[in-house]
Amino acid sequence: MTELEAIAALQALPRGGVGQGTLARMRALLAQLGDPQKQLKAVHIAGTNGKGSLAAMTAAILTRAGYKTGLTISPYVVHFRERFQIDGQMMPARALAPLVQKVLAAIEAVKAAGGVPPVQFEAVTAVAFLWFAQQKCDLVVLETGLGGRTDATNVLPAENVLACAITRIGYDHTELLGDTLEKIAAEKAGILKEGRPVVCWPEQPPEAMAALYAAAAAAHTALTVPDLADITLLPGKPLENRVDYGGYRVALRLPGRHQALHAAMAVELALTLWRTYGYEIPDEAILEGLEAAVQPARIEVLRRRPLLLLDGCHNPDGAAALAETLTKAGYEGSLVGVMGVLADKNAEAMVQALAPCFARLYAVTPQSPRALPAAGLQKLAAAHLEAGAEAAQSLPAAIRAAVRWADAHNLAGVCVCGSLYLAAAARPLLLREAKK
Repeated sequence: MTELEAIAALQALPRGGVGQGTLARMRALLAQLGDPQKQLKAVHIAGTNGKGSLAAMTAAILTRAGYKTGLTISPYVVHFRERFQIDGQMMPARALAPLVQKVLAAIEAVKAAGGVPPVQFEAVTAVAFLWFAQQKCDLVVLETGLGGRTDATNVLPAENVLACAITRIGYDHTELLGDTLEKIAAEKAGILKEGRPVVCWPEQPPEAMAALYAAAAAAHTALTVPDLADITLLPGKPLENRVDYGGYRVALRLPGRHQALHAAMAVELALTLWRTYGYEIPDEAILEGLEAAVQPARIEVLRRRPLLLLDGCHNPDGAAALAETLTKAGYEGSLVGVMGVLADKNAEAMVQALAPCFARLYAVTPQSPRALPAAGLQKLAAAHLEAGAEAAQSLPAAIRAAVRWADAHNLAGVCVCGSLYLAAAARPLLLREAKK
C-alpha cells in the first residue's frame, strides 16, 4: 500500500453512520489495536473556533521544553499528514501506509465480531493514537474534531488526560450539537475529566460560560480563565502581533487579537502542567514555543505588498475575528475578497462581518459536495459591497481577477477566505502569485 492508497482508503470510509453520538465504535476499534490511547498523556482541546491555533501553541511550548510532543490537527489544509505531528514535524510519508493497514485490519476484525465499523474521523484518530504510542510520545495535544462529549478523541481514560481547554464557543454544527450556545457548550465540555484542570477562553458568551461552570462543578474541578487585564497588545506593524501576557512578551506569528487570547491560554496550560504535575517548562520554552507556533490559513500573510492573505474562517465568529484583525491593521475597505463557503454555514452573517473590509468580492464554489454555489454567495454579497460581487468560474480565475482589480483600483491587496476547503486549494495558487 502506498501513501496515496492509504489516504484514499481512509477517505473512502463513511463520514457518519449508525450509532453516531456514542463512543462505542471508537472503543471497539481501539480494543482491536491494543488500546494505544491508554499509553498516552494528553492535553485535550475543544471549542468552536481557535482549537488548532491553541493546540499548535501548546505543542510548540512542550516541544521547546524538551518533551516529545504529539499533535493532532483537524482538518488539514495542505497535506493529509498534517493531521499527525510530532515535535512540529508531519508524520513521514513512509509511516502512514503501515499504520493505516493496521487500522484497516482492525476494522475488519470489528466487523467479523459483529460490531459496527468506524467512520472516517474515528479511523484517522486511531492512526494518530497508534503512531503516538509507537513513537513513545511524552505528551500529546489532542484537538477534537466535532463537539467533545462523543468526539473520537474523547476516549482517553480520565487519568491519561492531564488538562483540558475550551476555546471560544459559537454557533456551528447546530444540527448535531444543539441550537443554543448553552447546549453547544455542554457538548464541548464533555471532554472535562474528574478533577482535571481546565483552561477557558476569557471572553465566552454568558450562556456558554454558565454551561462550562456547571460542567466544571460536576467534574469537581475549577476553570482557569486568563485575566484580560493581563493581556496587552503592543505596538507593531500592520498584521504583526506583539503581545504581553503577565510579563510573557512575544511576537506571535499568528495575527489577530484572538490569537493573543489563545497565547494567554497556552501560557496557562503550560503553567498548569508545571504546577499540578511538575513538568519542567521554563519561561524560555514558553516564549520560544509561542513565537515558533504557526498554522497555515490562519490569517496567513503570503505577501505584504501588495497584500496576499489567506484565512480558513468558516463560520460567523471566525469571519468576525478576521474582520476585526483586518480593520485594526488599517485594511478597512481596501481589499478585494475571494470567498467561498459551505451551504450549511451562515454565509450571510459571514459576508456581513467581512463586507466593511472588502471593496469588491469574487465568489467561488469550494471543492466540496456541501459547497454553496458561487452564484448564491454572489447574490448575498452584492447587497453589501459598494463595488458589487461577481461569481467566478473557478478559483484560479477568481484570484487572477481579484489581483487585477486590486491593482487597477490601487487597493492594498487580496484576501481569500470562507472555508478550509477553499484555503487548501487556494494556498498553492497564492504562493505562486506571491513570487511574481
